[in-house]
Amino acid sequence: MKTLDPRDRSAAIAAAIFLLVFGAGFLFLPRAMLYLGTISPYLAAVVGTIFVLAFFVVFWLRARYQRHR
Repeated sequence: MKTLDPRDRSAAIAAAIFLLVFGAGFLFLPRAMLYLGTISPYLAAVVGTIFVLAFFVVFWLRARYQRHR
């Protein structure tokens, strides 16, 4: 069995953290939006939009970082 070198291990840990954070976020996002929708539907829309955009911003930032390396 092949062992991971430090870069691969770091990438695997980063991917696991990313999946856990955004997985939990998307799991609780509907409940949070329903709660925020009782305060203001616009607030719920803004929070949902920001969370979904943050998901893609992480990939965009990683692509920029990889391009400069």
